[in-house]
Amino acid sequence: MYNTTKHMSRWFLFACCFFLFLTGCSVPANTSSPDAGEKPLRDNSSHILIPQALGSVVFEDERIAIDASGANDGYIMVMYRGEHNKVKLQISPPDENASPYTYLLSDYGNYSVYPLTGGSGTYTITINEQVEGDMYAVIFSQDIDVTIEDDFLPFLYPNVYVDFTSQSEAVQLGSSLAKGCYSNLEVIAGIYEYVITNITYDTEKASTVEYGYVPNINDTITTKKGICFDYAALMSAMLRSQQIPTKLEVGFAGEVYHAWISCYVDEIGWVNNIIEFDGKTWTFMDPTFAANSDNAKSATFIGDGVNYQVKFSY
Repeated sequence: MYNTTKHMSRWFLFACCFFLFLTGCSVPANTSSPDAGEKPLRDNSSHILIPQALGSVVFEDERIAIDASGANDGYIMVMYRGEHNKVKLQISPPDENASPYTYLLSDYGNYSVYPLTGGSGTYTITINEQVEGDMYAVIFSQDIDVTIEDDFLPFLYPNVYVDFTSQSEAVQLGSSLAKGCYSNLEVIAGIYEYVITNITYDTEKASTVEYGYVPNINDTITTKKGICFDYAALMSAMLRSQQIPTKLEVGFAGEVYHAWISCYVDEIGWVNNIIEFDGKTWTFMDPTFAANSDNAKSATFIGDGVNYQVKFSY
């Protein structure tokens, strides 16, 4: 899997150079970009969609509350108010062949936001309390019929893994990096370059991270360290706050369980391969591997994207 070929090395270096060429958007507002022509500067203001537990659609008992008021916008809010130490939420998407999404509940007594990324249809929401070891008992189950009003919304709202508000440092940083840009493509490139240049992979954390880990984007910016989940969550938060739909994807890169991102660009569509450039479009949307691009093995490992198998999108 790690035999480097000259062909892939050339594509790897070309893709990296192309990203470097695209970065550096922060030009003064009264300065014309040589490629912009009459195109106006892009608005770099932050736009945050705020999930709300409106109470219009609620399923609950004494231990569980599920507010599905925002289900058609691509999210639900769940609160556990019981006394068990280990509780899991399971969201089964409409596609019967898709794996259920499983979360370890932790913020007891408060609502947390969970995305519905499987499109329109019937979702089954299940709450499970630990009985002993790996044994869990179902304490609550509810089917919810969902009609997603905008396919991009689940990838614009904050959620439990991509958690941000208007006050988040990541949001302010994203706005700063987007200043002077003429297109979403430039914004993606600028934010991408910042993350892979300034965040260092935390090998110690990777070896000790526990089940149920939830990224904290503010900690990632402060420590300038993180694992693949942190890289993907940070970049997703900055891009979503700039109204760029972004998927935090989790699955397998070869045999390694891994997290990365894909973004939607109007001129291209979903950028979800890993390294590709055909003279017009480019992709290189794995910030973790890009941050370690001095490792010659990365190019062959990433390949043309076929080594990546998406299991979950958040």
